[in-house]
Amino acid sequence: MVLHTPPRSLVDAAPAVLKIVIAGGFGAGKTTAVRAVSEITPLSTEEYLTEASVDVDSLAGLEVKETTTVAFDFGRLSLPDAPVPLELFLFGTPGQDRFVELWYDLSRGAVGAIVLVDTRRLESSFTPVSFFEDLGLPFVVAINQFDGAHRYHPEQVRTALELPVSVPVVTCDARDPNHVAGALLTLVSHAVKNASTDPAHPAPTTSLQDA
Repeated sequence: MVLHTPPRSLVDAAPAVLKIVIAGGFGAGKTTAVRAVSEITPLSTEEYLTEASVDVDSLAGLEVKETTTVAFDFGRLSLPDAPVPLELFLFGTPGQDRFVELWYDLSRGAVGAIVLVDTRRLESSFTPVSFFEDLGLPFVVAINQFDGAHRYHPEQVRTALELPVSVPVVTCDARDPNHVAGALLTLVSHAVKNASTDPAHPAPTTSLQDA
């Protein structure tokens, strides 16, 4: 299927509005990524960690973490200078496996997802990766490069997570708006390519050929 770019006058009047999920394990940087890139004050549902969560939320490697998302984060990013202007609605998920049922609600209507990976706690990435594979939602893996963490090549992470070559794997710093925006554009492009080769999943929009 060929995705045609509409006339500029129509593009200016109606940017492509897309819902994107930002997922990942506990402490992978989802809230940070939404805050970094959102052009509005993000909606956040963070609560302080308490002693009651010690037995269920391991803080190994995250000793300075004091809060956790309990519902979702929401932000918005406009990309008027993209090949096709985009308006992205960003929904960050809570990271713990016990919130998987909520992930279904947050993923409804999304064109794709970014799975943020913390290589210091790689085991926490298997659940979100499996979730989107089973859901059939296009996703990309973004390796969040934490200060002091070992730098693994994306292909090493691909192998560790048993990802097919069709899933893009990129590196990013979730604190850097340009890095997060780049990962988002990679996802949009991947979602469009996936839709063009899978008739069961229609393209997010007919105006994203070059996004």
